[in-house]
Amino acid sequence: MSSAHLFWDRLARRYAAQPIADEAAYQTKLAETRRHLRPDMDLFEFGCGTGSTALVHAPYVRSIRAVDFSPVMIEIAREKAAAAGISNAHFETGDIDSVDLAPASLDMVLGLSILHLLRHRQAVIDKVFAALKPGGLFVSSTICMREASPILSLIAPLTNRLGIIPYLVPMTSDQLVASLTDAGFAIEHRWQPSRKSALFLIARRPAAIGLAAGRGSGQLARAG
Repeated sequence: MSSAHLFWDRLARRYAAQPIADEAAYQTKLAETRRHLRPDMDLFEFGCGTGSTALVHAPYVRSIRAVDFSPVMIEIAREKAAAAGISNAHFETGDIDSVDLAPASLDMVLGLSILHLLRHRQAVIDKVFAALKPGGLFVSSTICMREASPILSLIAPLTNRLGIIPYLVPMTSDQLVASLTDAGFAIEHRWQPSRKSALFLIARRPAAIGLAAGRGSGQLARAG
């Protein structure tokens, strides 16, 4: 088991018990996401943590498959689902790099508080694009560290080499948006309460495949 797994496993129970740092912003993001949900939709969430967001959205869709690379986080998510009597949210240990996603099979993908922790962000975004149906949505909320914490951005290369905290990828909000548009996404909603807050994005894979000229469309062709 990697040090990253161990870090999040040790933190999991305490993390689950902590109140949300900005409840108002969280509720705004939930509401904006819910506007796009339908009872016939199949969702996927990566980096789901203890499953709170997946469980909130589950009553509004057909199914949610959610993964996290921390077994303890997944254990807690399953406990929450059982306690709430929610049967259409399925939690499993895994990460976005290795999980199998069928091309053009998903209506929505959620990547919340995770993109800044990924070593291969662009490859992941391309993979999400390929897994979405034409017209499907990618919902993300990401700390853009170069704006939110410039000092941490400066020391991130050192902490990444030492492995003392999870891997961090410093970026600006514009760099993150560019990663999505480079993959072929169109940004439909962009909200950031302040420069130190997470950037909330809803991005759509164009309904007409030919409109997407980014790397995501190329990956779909290879996958298909």
